[in-house]
Amino acid sequence: MKFLDQAKIYLRSGDGGAGCMSFRREKYVEFGGPDGGDGGRGGDVVVEVADGLNTLIDFRYRQHFRAKTGQHGMGKNRTGAGGEDLIIRVPPGTQILDEDRRSVIADMAGDTTRVVLCRGGRGGRGNARFKSSTNQAPRRTDPGEEGEERWVWLRLKLIADAGLVGLPNAGKSTLLAAVSRARPKIADYPFTTLTPNLGVVYINDQEFVLADIPGLIEGAHDGAGLGDRFLGHVERCGVLLHMIDGTQDDVAAAYRTVREEISAYGHGLAGKAEIVGLNKADALDAAAVAEKRAALETAGAAHIVTLSGATGKGVPEAMQAIFAVIRRWREEEGAVPDTAYAP
Repeated sequence: MKFLDQAKIYLRSGDGGAGCMSFRREKYVEFGGPDGGDGGRGGDVVVEVADGLNTLIDFRYRQHFRAKTGQHGMGKNRTGAGGEDLIIRVPPGTQILDEDRRSVIADMAGDTTRVVLCRGGRGGRGNARFKSSTNQAPRRTDPGEEGEERWVWLRLKLIADAGLVGLPNAGKSTLLAAVSRARPKIADYPFTTLTPNLGVVYINDQEFVLADIPGLIEGAHDGAGLGDRFLGHVERCGVLLHMIDGTQDDVAAAYRTVREEISAYGHGLAGKAEIVGLNKADALDAAAVAEKRAALETAGAAHIVTLSGATGKGVPEAMQAIFAVIRRWREEEGAVPDTAYAP
């Protein structure tokens, strides 16, 4: 299944049915009169959360959604049937934005699982509604109200407890595959992940969700590389695991590059708890590890763990450190933890 996290769609609720103009003309009935019924209400456009979805790929092939129109009124004071509501199902964590992509209409996360975006038009009144002592044969009816219409943007932000960030080829996907059942693409040549991946990590008889997003490069906030659009998938996380390739010459520059891109992105991401993972430690001796840890500390890294996603060295300790922050974050009911984590 392809991954799609943004889509623009057109919505229109159903029009109300028109009122009916009708008069009783029954044989052997002494008094006739108006008996035109009201029109039915148009259907609403409703967005609901579907737990089994994790992509917006369905909206690539269909962008226009229209609810049913209410039926017209009928004689014998029969009201037209209401139009059927149109249910649009989206993954958990989807944000619904106005056409300007700035105003958030609804955030389908937490307790928000259903929202009405366009309400159907009211049905028109039939001529029986206008009967009075001075107008006993009214020939007036109302047309149904028109439904609402709008363009909206859907933006998916994955629901995860922890997020993996770093430069391309820092070993994020390797780590995700090592600690969960996720199977992102991994190869022995340089390339970067193109779409976010999720994995469930089991630890201490509990679990948390780890998100791996495509690597950032310098200038990502200006659109360089894949840009910073995938950072939205770690906005809801309680902690970031910042992966650093320990085999590169200047680990401090790599750390600062990603931190600058996170700060430029905004949305509170720079204030989240951070654990720095000095990866590929299996290719370093003790002196090199000590030197690179010192360089990261000088660059501002507060909590550093040494690990190797390929061999598993230090990985359990790193997951324990992450889970400790997540547990505290959960206890605070989703509050963002302190920036620095003290083990």
